[in-house]
Amino acid sequence: MADKKRDYYEVLGIPKTADENEIKKAFRTLAKKYHPDANTADKNAEAKFKEVNEAYSVLSEPDKKARYDQYGHAGVDPNFGSGGGFGGFDAGFDVGDIFGDIFGGIFGGGSSRRSRYSNAPSKGEDVGYRVTIDFEEAAFGCKKDISYSRVERCSTCGGNGAAKGSVPETCSTCRGSGQVTTQQRTPFGVMQSSRVCENCRGKGKIVSQPCTDCHGNGYTKKQKKLEVAIPAGIDDGQRIVLTGQGNAGENNGPNGDLIVLVAVRPHHIFERDGYNLHCEVPITFVEAALGAKIIIPTLDGKGELTIPEGTQSGTVFSIKGKGVQNVNGKGRGDLFVTVVIEVPKNLNKKQKEALSAFGDCCDDKNYTKKQSFFSKFKK
Repeated sequence: MADKKRDYYEVLGIPKTADENEIKKAFRTLAKKYHPDANTADKNAEAKFKEVNEAYSVLSEPDKKARYDQYGHAGVDPNFGSGGGFGGFDAGFDVGDIFGDIFGGIFGGGSSRRSRYSNAPSKGEDVGYRVTIDFEEAAFGCKKDISYSRVERCSTCGGNGAAKGSVPETCSTCRGSGQVTTQQRTPFGVMQSSRVCENCRGKGKIVSQPCTDCHGNGYTKKQKKLEVAIPAGIDDGQRIVLTGQGNAGENNGPNGDLIVLVAVRPHHIFERDGYNLHCEVPITFVEAALGAKIIIPTLDGKGELTIPEGTQSGTVFSIKGKGVQNVNGKGRGDLFVTVVIEVPKNLNKKQKEALSAFGDCCDDKNYTKKQSFFSKFKK
């Protein structure tokens, strides 16, 4: 009597709620683990590999999976309704999709999905550029002229690599597909694999008369000049993406992007926190004690700040709307001014006498923090 088959979900080690990606991920892991060519130490590897194949061939196809979920193994039996066999991979199933990036050649080529379609249009690579601007330029926005190197389609041949008066010929080996497909019958069924055509290197075309400017490559490197608009409010380390200004794509694919990384020079007074600004402003003892109106710096020029009588060192004042412009255009941040009382140095005799007299006429009621501190100290 034949051994009872294990539950396919149990074989792949996944729950019955697993989606398509989870099923494929589990299959990849186990196929790599038990493939006979990769696992020579386990004598049961071949049988386990076949069991994994069988489970995946059912659970990876929605109709078979539905019948299996409803009727179990009977639902995918060759004699059940219109169900097909599952001893191996169905004819036409391209094992290169699953195994190409796992085994790197076990199935005759090891091509990944990308290489199988290497003659298809593909987007060009992105190009990076770093621009350094001043603090004020970042706050208010600016325009910068930049020059960078990028790959462009050859203007002489239009990117096909052929000299004037000639055209690329269709590759006779792959017939223009850029790939060579082979089939191999194995104990697990007919396996199909694809690899990049070695004759045309996946391009599907052969250039017999190369262009003299690009030497048959179809692409040249050129300097590109652009004016880049730096938006107001941009911060250090942020990026600007200019779509289509990168390297040319292959096989008439779209250009990549230009990624401009913005570096902002620090300011000699302000420190930035998001869209808010912070700065310290020194004031005198007299200004702090009696109150005053002082001049403070802002991004828009000089501003005025009222210092209340009895202001303590380290007090922070908030000035609405004097910060940095929001990069999305939604108002400005605030300016936070921290006042620091500067103790006078190098006093002359007259100044010292005046301060001494001032100190003599003050009592603890004028110094609430000092009074509170020594009150706690006595306790």
